[in-house]
Amino acid sequence: MTIFFLPGAGGSASFWRPVSDRLDRDEDRHFFAWPGLGNEPAEPDVNGIGDLVGRVVDALEEASGPSVLVAQSMGGYVAMQAALAAPGRVRSLVLAVTSAGVPMDELGASNWRESYRSGFPHAAPWIGDPTEDLSTKLPEVTSPCLLLWGDSDPISPVAVGKSLLGLLPDARLHVLAGADHDLAITHAAEVAALIRAHLA
Repeated sequence: MTIFFLPGAGGSASFWRPVSDRLDRDEDRHFFAWPGLGNEPAEPDVNGIGDLVGRVVDALEEASGPSVLVAQSMGGYVAMQAALAAPGRVRSLVLAVTSAGVPMDELGASNWRESYRSGFPHAAPWIGDPTEDLSTKLPEVTSPCLLLWGDSDPISPVAVGKSLLGLLPDARLHVLAGADHDLAITHAAEVAALIRAHLA
Protein backbone atom coordinates (compact mmCIF):
# COMPACT_ATOMS: atom_id res chain seq x y z
CA MET A 1 0.00 0.00 0.00
CA THR A 2 1.12 3.53 -0.78
CA ILE A 3 0.14 6.71 1.03
CA PHE A 4 -0.07 9.69 -1.31
CA PHE A 5 0.19 13.10 0.36
CA LEU A 6 -1.45 16.00 -1.50
CA PRO A 7 -0.80 19.61 -0.41
CA GLY A 8 -3.13 22.54 -0.82
CA ALA A 9 -2.63 25.54 -3.07
CA GLY A 10 0.70 26.27 -1.38
CA GLY A 11 1.91 23.45 -3.61
CA SER A 12 4.88 22.26 -1.53
CA ALA A 13 5.67 18.56 -1.19
CA SER A 14 6.99 19.27 2.31
CA PHE A 15 3.59 20.31 3.70
CA TRP A 16 2.65 16.87 5.05
CA ARG A 17 6.15 15.93 6.31
CA PRO A 18 5.45 16.83 9.98
CA VAL A 19 2.54 14.37 9.98
CA SER A 20 4.29 11.69 7.94
CA ASP A 21 7.30 11.76 10.27
CA ARG A 22 5.00 10.88 13.18
CA LEU A 23 3.05 8.05 11.54
CA ASP A 24 5.46 5.22 12.46
CA ARG A 25 4.16 3.01 9.66
CA ASP A 26 5.92 1.04 6.93
CA GLU A 27 3.89 1.97 3.85
CA ASP A 28 5.47 3.49 0.79
CA ARG A 29 4.88 7.24 0.70
CA HIS A 30 4.75 9.74 -2.11
CA PHE A 31 4.60 13.49 -1.62
CA PHE A 32 3.07 15.49 -4.46
CA ALA A 33 4.07 19.04 -5.31
CA TRP A 34 1.88 21.20 -7.54
CA PRO A 35 3.82 22.83 -10.40
CA GLY A 36 3.06 26.51 -10.76
CA LEU A 37 1.40 26.91 -7.36
CA GLY A 38 2.86 28.56 -4.28
CA ASN A 39 6.57 28.88 -4.93
CA GLU A 40 6.79 25.74 -7.05
CA PRO A 41 8.21 26.21 -10.55
CA ALA A 42 5.73 25.87 -13.37
CA GLU A 43 5.77 22.98 -15.84
CA PRO A 44 4.42 23.28 -19.40
CA ASP A 45 2.07 20.30 -19.10
CA VAL A 46 0.28 21.61 -15.99
CA ASN A 47 -2.30 24.23 -16.88
CA GLY A 48 -5.15 23.58 -14.49
CA ILE A 49 -6.44 21.43 -11.66
CA GLY A 50 -7.45 18.76 -14.16
CA ASP A 51 -3.77 18.19 -14.93
CA LEU A 52 -3.07 17.71 -11.23
CA VAL A 53 -5.90 15.18 -11.02
CA GLY A 54 -4.38 13.35 -13.99
CA ARG A 55 -1.05 13.07 -12.20
CA VAL A 56 -2.67 11.61 -9.11
CA VAL A 57 -4.75 9.14 -11.12
CA ASP A 58 -1.64 8.03 -13.01
CA ALA A 59 0.17 7.47 -9.70
CA LEU A 60 -2.76 5.47 -8.35
CA GLU A 61 -2.80 3.29 -11.44
CA GLU A 62 0.95 2.67 -11.17
CA ALA A 63 0.83 1.76 -7.47
CA SER A 64 1.05 -1.92 -6.54
CA GLY A 65 -2.39 -1.98 -4.92
CA PRO A 66 -5.13 0.20 -3.46
CA SER A 67 -3.68 3.35 -1.92
CA VAL A 68 -4.52 6.03 0.62
CA LEU A 69 -4.97 9.68 -0.31
CA VAL A 70 -4.13 12.21 2.41
CA ALA A 71 -5.00 15.72 1.25
CA GLN A 72 -5.28 19.29 2.49
CA SER A 73 -7.47 22.12 1.21
CA MET A 74 -7.31 22.31 -2.62
CA GLY A 75 -5.53 18.96 -2.58
CA GLY A 76 -8.73 17.48 -1.17
CA TYR A 77 -10.61 18.57 -4.27
CA VAL A 78 -7.92 16.90 -6.39
CA ALA A 79 -8.16 13.77 -4.23
CA MET A 80 -11.92 13.60 -4.60
CA GLN A 81 -11.74 13.94 -8.37
CA ALA A 82 -9.09 11.19 -8.43
CA ALA A 83 -11.20 8.93 -6.21
CA LEU A 84 -14.15 9.39 -8.57
CA ALA A 85 -11.96 8.65 -11.61
CA ALA A 86 -10.23 5.58 -10.14
CA PRO A 87 -12.49 4.25 -7.38
CA GLY A 88 -10.96 0.79 -7.26
CA ARG A 89 -7.52 2.25 -6.59
CA VAL A 90 -8.40 4.22 -3.44
CA ARG A 91 -8.49 2.20 -0.23
CA SER A 92 -9.27 5.18 1.99
CA LEU A 93 -9.04 8.95 2.23
CA VAL A 94 -8.01 11.55 4.76
CA LEU A 95 -9.33 15.00 3.89
CA ALA A 96 -8.32 18.08 5.88
CA VAL A 97 -10.03 21.48 5.70
CA THR A 98 -11.08 21.06 2.08
CA SER A 99 -14.09 21.80 -0.08
CA ALA A 100 -13.75 18.36 -1.71
CA GLY A 101 -16.20 19.70 -4.25
CA VAL A 102 -18.99 21.22 -2.15
CA PRO A 103 -19.90 24.92 -2.63
CA MET A 104 -17.88 26.81 -0.03
CA ASP A 105 -19.60 30.20 -0.28
CA GLU A 106 -22.91 28.71 0.86
CA LEU A 107 -21.24 27.33 4.00
CA GLY A 108 -19.69 30.53 5.33
CA ALA A 109 -16.17 30.17 3.91
CA SER A 110 -14.08 33.31 3.51
CA ASN A 111 -12.54 34.19 0.14
CA TRP A 112 -8.88 33.11 0.20
CA ARG A 113 -7.90 34.31 -3.27
CA GLU A 114 -6.76 37.85 -2.42
CA SER A 115 -4.49 36.79 0.44
CA TYR A 116 -3.18 33.92 -1.66
CA ARG A 117 -2.23 36.32 -4.46
CA SER A 118 -0.43 38.53 -1.95
CA GLY A 119 1.50 35.60 -0.56
CA PHE A 120 2.26 33.94 -3.90
CA PRO A 121 2.25 36.67 -6.58
CA HIS A 122 3.85 34.40 -9.19
CA ALA A 123 1.43 31.49 -8.82
CA ALA A 124 -0.41 30.29 -11.91
CA PRO A 125 -3.58 32.32 -12.52
CA TRP A 126 -5.72 29.21 -13.01
CA ILE A 127 -5.67 28.55 -9.27
CA GLY A 128 -8.49 31.09 -8.93
CA ASP A 129 -10.72 29.42 -11.53
CA PRO A 130 -14.10 28.05 -10.35
CA THR A 131 -14.19 24.34 -9.60
CA GLU A 132 -16.92 21.84 -10.39
CA ASP A 133 -19.62 21.25 -7.77
CA LEU A 134 -19.23 17.55 -6.92
CA SER A 135 -22.07 17.38 -4.39
CA THR A 136 -24.19 14.96 -6.42
CA LYS A 137 -21.18 12.72 -7.15
CA LEU A 138 -19.75 12.44 -3.63
CA PRO A 139 -22.11 9.59 -2.59
CA GLU A 140 -20.29 7.46 -5.19
CA VAL A 141 -17.09 7.61 -3.10
CA THR A 142 -17.56 4.61 -0.80
CA SER A 143 -13.98 4.38 0.53
CA PRO A 144 -13.68 5.13 4.27
CA CYS A 145 -12.94 8.81 4.73
CA LEU A 146 -11.52 10.63 7.74
CA LEU A 147 -12.46 14.32 7.77
CA LEU A 148 -10.17 16.60 9.78
CA TRP A 149 -11.25 20.14 10.60
CA GLY A 150 -10.20 22.96 12.88
CA ASP A 151 -12.74 24.99 14.80
CA SER A 152 -10.85 28.22 14.03
CA ASP A 153 -10.57 28.01 10.24
CA PRO A 154 -12.31 30.81 8.30
CA ILE A 155 -11.19 29.43 4.92
CA SER A 156 -12.91 26.08 5.40
CA PRO A 157 -15.23 26.28 8.42
CA VAL A 158 -16.57 23.24 10.24
CA ALA A 159 -19.85 23.58 8.32
CA VAL A 160 -17.98 22.34 5.24
CA GLY A 161 -16.82 19.23 7.07
CA LYS A 162 -20.35 18.58 8.30
CA SER A 163 -21.66 18.91 4.74
CA LEU A 164 -19.14 16.31 3.54
CA LEU A 165 -20.04 14.06 6.46
CA GLY A 166 -23.62 14.03 5.22
CA LEU A 167 -22.69 13.35 1.59
CA LEU A 168 -20.00 10.67 1.88
CA PRO A 169 -21.33 7.18 2.63
CA ASP A 170 -18.49 6.13 4.97
CA ALA A 171 -17.05 9.21 6.68
CA ARG A 172 -16.06 10.31 10.16
CA LEU A 173 -15.49 13.93 11.17
CA HIS A 174 -12.99 15.00 13.83
CA VAL A 175 -12.78 18.67 14.83
CA LEU A 176 -9.52 19.84 16.43
CA ALA A 177 -9.88 22.57 19.03
CA GLY A 178 -7.94 25.73 18.27
CA ALA A 179 -6.82 24.52 14.85
CA ASP A 180 -7.08 26.46 11.61
CA HIS A 181 -6.21 25.91 7.96
CA ASP A 182 -2.67 24.70 8.70
CA LEU A 183 -3.69 22.09 11.26
CA ALA A 184 -1.44 19.47 9.65
CA ILE A 185 1.51 21.61 10.72
CA THR A 186 0.31 23.14 13.98
CA HIS A 187 -1.35 19.95 15.26
CA ALA A 188 0.85 17.38 13.51
CA ALA A 189 1.06 14.92 16.41
CA GLU A 190 -2.71 14.84 16.92
CA VAL A 191 -3.36 14.59 13.18
CA ALA A 192 -0.87 11.73 12.85
CA ALA A 193 -2.54 9.83 15.70
CA LEU A 194 -5.93 10.20 14.05
CA ILE A 195 -4.56 9.01 10.70
CA ARG A 196 -2.90 6.00 12.36
CA ALA A 197 -6.21 4.99 13.90
CA HIS A 198 -8.01 5.50 10.59
CA LEU A 199 -5.55 3.33 8.67
CA ALA A 200 -5.76 0.60 11.31
